[in-house]
Amino acid sequence: MTKSPVALVTGAARGIGAAIAVELAKNGYDVAVFDVIDSTDTVKAIGAAGHKGLSISGDVTRAEDRKAALAQIDKTFGRLDCLVNNAGVAPKVRADILEATEESYDRVMTINLKGPYFLTQAAANWMIAQKKERPDAWMTIVNISSMSAYTASVGRGEYCLSKAGVSMATKLWAARLAEFGIGVYEMRPGIIQTDMTATVKDKYDKLIAEGITPIKRWGQPQDIAKAVAACVRGDLAFSTGEVINVDGGYHLRIL
Repeated sequence: MTKSPVALVTGAARGIGAAIAVELAKNGYDVAVFDVIDSTDTVKAIGAAGHKGLSISGDVTRAEDRKAALAQIDKTFGRLDCLVNNAGVAPKVRADILEATEESYDRVMTINLKGPYFLTQAAANWMIAQKKERPDAWMTIVNISSMSAYTASVGRGEYCLSKAGVSMATKLWAARLAEFGIGVYEMRPGIIQTDMTATVKDKYDKLIAEGITPIKRWGQPQDIAKAVAACVRGDLAFSTGEVINVDGGYHLRIL
């Protein structure tokens, strides 16, 4: 078993997930990257941060891929201390909810909600088993949600529903795993500069300039990564099920 704690970050080949993976390496974690696309660059960055990276190619929606990923982590590191459910997609086409298709709904809900839900189930059971041998070990599960968990966007209803589901999943796992000393948290990003938001950059540039967020700038993947690291380090060890808004103050109601 490796002496360093080990984290599994899904969807970490780029963007928010990559930033989280590297930040956790900087905080003393070996990190497994689970993604459907090549994660070589992220693994190199993890190594540059002083810890071991492991690239796992797979699809979070496939039970056999989830099982294989955990088996590979066990074989390589012999432990798992943290799961970050970051993998997620937006609809391929933004369609009004009066016109949205079942195909798009199924794709988004399966990737964003169902896959992470059952990966969490498997990882949590492994963590519980490890707790018998390492009862004082700090273990965490962090779900990357979105301001869309509570903000209605009628042009991407399936995405909003999936993230609202992630929010409830966080509460469920927090309630179930508290007795084992496993902390569960929800990160709720706001307007973050990633590939996913590149297609609507002009729209959000204008909204930010007009004050949609009190902090008038785009969020960066590193903003999310630092918040995740605080939870994973145990800085919030007497909190669980907590929602952490990393959104420039978007969630505030201001008169």
